[in-house]
Amino acid sequence: MTAVQHDLTMRPITGREELDLFSRLPYGLDHEFADDLESGRRRPEWMWVALRGDRLVARAAWWSRPHESRPMLFDVFDVAEEPGRVDTGVRLLTAAMAEILPKGGRPPEFIRFVPPDWREDPGVRRAVEDRVAALERTGARLFVERLRFDWHPGTPIAPPTGRLAFRPVADREELLALMTLVLDGTLDAHSRDDLGRMTPERAAAEHYDGEFDGYTAHQDWWRIATLPGGEPVGFVIPAHNSYNPIIAYIGVVPAHRGNGYIGEILAEGTRVLAAEDVPRIRAATDLGNVPMAQAFLRGGYVNFERELNFTWP
Repeated sequence: MTAVQHDLTMRPITGREELDLFSRLPYGLDHEFADDLESGRRRPEWMWVALRGDRLVARAAWWSRPHESRPMLFDVFDVAEEPGRVDTGVRLLTAAMAEILPKGGRPPEFIRFVPPDWREDPGVRRAVEDRVAALERTGARLFVERLRFDWHPGTPIAPPTGRLAFRPVADREELLALMTLVLDGTLDAHSRDDLGRMTPERAAAEHYDGEFDGYTAHQDWWRIATLPGGEPVGFVIPAHNSYNPIIAYIGVVPAHRGNGYIGEILAEGTRVLAAEDVPRIRAATDLGNVPMAQAFLRGGYVNFERELNFTWP
């Protein structure tokens, strides 16, 4: 569909041949678009532009796993520096969401990567605030701010202390039982939101089925941490998503928190991925999860970016 409002034309791109047009408003994900289209993670009809004549003034795009019929994530939204840019962004989002999203359905979460000091840079802050203003006028609200971390080869990994032993995950049921336990007292905003709507058992199962099944890495990377006698203390899920090696999930069960085990478990997960000769390891945690953020920093991870997550009611 093409929508024309006064001098503004809003429409999806026609295909790969319009990626140059779509990329005239730059963002760090631009280099992924061609492969995303090839793999089916994006579709031309999910990538919308707002044009004033032949000039790109706003764009928006949604993402999903290959072969999914609906977008799972909204992750590209940019407006050009010009008067009325917030209104332009609202008009584009309204037109695009009316065509892309199921009628009456909740829009998928919007995420935006920003520099770690985005509040201190006036230009970056203004761009973020413009984007936020447009999102809020469509009903979105900031859900959580997250810290994104990088680990690079050559960074020292803390050696095992002998306090913990590590073994592969036995099966889905064992991991689900531990995932259910670590939800008690969780500082993760998404998990806390899940627990407001469902039981811990269901929240753990939905996380497993909705995320872990999409990883391309083998489950023999996954590790259970135990005391020398075999009692489980926690776990770590090293994995590979569609783009990077990652620490996908890490936790310590409530009975063993406060003993400094998280750093040793993170080191084991890092060691597993480093042995695969990966170019980097990515990880993330909520801004409010101070213990986990500190564990990443102690483990040689660098906070290179932040992530703003927005949801619709």
